[in-house]
Amino acid sequence: MFTAQDIALIEARGMSVEEVKQQIENFRRGFPSLPVVRAASGGDGVKQLDDNAVKSAEAYYAERVSSLRTLKFVPASGAATRMFKELFEYVNDDKRTPGIDKLIVNLEKFAFFAELAKFLKPQIEDKDVVRNIIIDGLAYGSKPKGLVTFHAYKEGARKPVEEHLVEAALYASNGERAAIHFTVSPEHQAGFEALLAERQRHYEEKFGVKYDVSFSIQSPATDTIAVNPDNTPFRTEDGKLLFRPAGHGALITNLDKLNADIIFVKNIDNVTTDERKADTITFKRVLAGELLRLQERLFELLRAYERGEDRDAEAVAFLRDELCCKLPENASRELIIATLDRPIRVCGMVKNEGEPGGGPFWVRDDEGREQLQIAESSQIAKEDIHLMKEATHFNPVDLVCGVMRYDGTKYDLTKYTDPKTGFISSKSAGGRELRAQELPGLWNGAMANWNTIFVEVPISTFSPVKVVQDLLRPEHQ
Repeated sequence: MFTAQDIALIEARGMSVEEVKQQIENFRRGFPSLPVVRAASGGDGVKQLDDNAVKSAEAYYAERVSSLRTLKFVPASGAATRMFKELFEYVNDDKRTPGIDKLIVNLEKFAFFAELAKFLKPQIEDKDVVRNIIIDGLAYGSKPKGLVTFHAYKEGARKPVEEHLVEAALYASNGERAAIHFTVSPEHQAGFEALLAERQRHYEEKFGVKYDVSFSIQSPATDTIAVNPDNTPFRTEDGKLLFRPAGHGALITNLDKLNADIIFVKNIDNVTTDERKADTITFKRVLAGELLRLQERLFELLRAYERGEDRDAEAVAFLRDELCCKLPENASRELIIATLDRPIRVCGMVKNEGEPGGGPFWVRDDEGREQLQIAESSQIAKEDIHLMKEATHFNPVDLVCGVMRYDGTKYDLTKYTDPKTGFISSKSAGGRELRAQELPGLWNGAMANWNTIFVEVPISTFSPVKVVQDLLRPEHQ
């Protein structure tokens, strides 16, 4: 199947021939559907905290944060092409939509207008205005979302990278240091670094913290091979194998290289203005407090087992009542301990108001455990898709993660994924059809075997920017 040149290319990417053969086998067999039991809901997998519980969790985190290593992890790879798709269709294909009309009419309301105005001549045509947003002028069509101007303030406009610096200072700081890690594409890292060189000190002085900013790129070793429609390896015009990024689920290897007691995970485009940040700050601290409270109990049980104590009944009840994990009847002690001894995450969930995205579900795994997972519609069998429609909550990507073990060592996060999850899509390259293989998101299959807790958070904590017109929403004005 593979030539000596192919094998050299595979190994140069940090992959093995066996891995690539398994990927091709996945194309042939397909991925099994996720064995969902039901959608998680309020009181049945989604915790709904009252005011006292919110204050208690926030206080619990506040009391402990000064002694913790905290980190904010922000997936920020890739260009913002989807955000400006409608604009490209207008410029390239003369396809004018109501969305373009809305953009032009409200142009001065966008925070980037002051920068854009420098490139606009009197009596300029609408198409040239749009061209100066995405191709010439601002050239946002080739930049990542993190470097697009989102919000206007009296002191100057901010880009998402800056809003994440602000957030890091307000909930992911131990009082002196605020660590933040961005995953970026190699071609965009210099742009991030240039912005930070210009603006980082301003925010350090504003909030009285020192930032520790780091970057990583998605490793080529996590890519997947592309195949032809008949599932044979796709080759480029020069005869080389073609590999494609396997989606942000591959970022579990980036996350695995980071050491911190508490890791906050949030997408680059989910930011809002200062006057609307209060709920975001509060509930990030609340999620962290809940994680620390549960983790403390978890660690106590694991230490008891290490001392040889019989805590089976207590552990099973704790898993069921607090960690939302129902073990099969007469579960062995080995399974009880293995279930306790896993990375843990507390995930914010918002009430379903029609936004796209995955949701919280009860899933039964190969061990017979019924536990919580975040699932996308692509992972669910057609006969179970009604469960997606019944979901009362959805996933805004609002995670707080605990990746350290009770003995101070770190979990190997790559061992807690579900290798059976993934999905296959049709793409093209060089005008030829191909099949591509992707992993479910970082918070889906890549964290499938973590202890997972869902907590309801207000919709005000969720303000993503999927298309440029979203910047006209109140949460960005």
